[in-house]
Amino acid sequence: MATQVDVLFFFLVGISVFFATLIFIVIIVFAVKYRRRSEDERPQEVHSDLRLEILWTVIPLGLTLVMFFLGAKLFFIINDPPANSLEINVVAKQWMWKVQHPEGQLEIDELHIPVGRPVKLTMTSQDVIHDFFVPAFRVKKDVLPGRYTTVWFEATAAGEYHLFCSQYCGTQHSGMIGRIVVMPVTEYQAWLSGGATGVSMATAGERLFQRLGCNTCHLESGAGRGPSLAGLFGKTVKLAGGNSVIADETYIRESIINPQAKIVAGYEPIMPVFKGLISEDGILQILAYLKTLKREEGAQAKK
Repeated sequence: MATQVDVLFFFLVGISVFFATLIFIVIIVFAVKYRRRSEDERPQEVHSDLRLEILWTVIPLGLTLVMFFLGAKLFFIINDPPANSLEINVVAKQWMWKVQHPEGQLEIDELHIPVGRPVKLTMTSQDVIHDFFVPAFRVKKDVLPGRYTTVWFEATAAGEYHLFCSQYCGTQHSGMIGRIVVMPVTEYQAWLSGGATGVSMATAGERLFQRLGCNTCHLESGAGRGPSLAGLFGKTVKLAGGNSVIADETYIRESIINPQAKIVAGYEPIMPVFKGLISEDGILQILAYLKTLKREEGAQAKK
């Protein structure tokens, strides 16, 4: 997206510089040409020209619309990750970046990705507001405590790129830096298999799900004391108050940390609060597990 961002940026700068220069030139020319030469001089009455009024209304309107449509197009592209994106989780913490790959690989202040593959980051903060900023990719996104934000990009050239936190987050903010390592696909696969722990995020999430006793209430059949979680992610959930909500990352996280916030219709508010009992990394692992339940359910339905 860097090229499109640059085109929009330089277009806006170019328009601004052009009109700023034009206005200054006109001011100087008018100040000299139409200055008052004597005390008794009176300017001639000027009659408006409808064509001129239309011209200097239509031209700025047209330029503004071009800016709007270029910006809107880029906005929708930036906020709509491709379906085949590689999903990676990021947890920000004073003063480091913790990265979790779906295969189980863990990184600190580094992010290895393949070249030519869209990458979607699901990010949250463990303490204060941070900001994920990769200048070379024209990517900048706030990372907030208590909620998830997403950003995606696709690296087009192998190499190493700077990663910064661009939101002041404490005394060692300037040291919260890292790097994005973009590798050819074959090298990335070799790196991934060489450093993998053998336990994927989904598997780790399933184990945590069972260790916390979640499977005793959330039965796949839906006959438990809590709703079934099979195929939940991305679906619409009806709440006790009559409202509905999409079961995305933020909703599921809130349901774990503060289950009384949104009660599912037909169920009692008996789920215990897990705030302080499970880390942000653990929540992301459970999310990865629930996403596999959705994919498995879809695969069975096709069969």
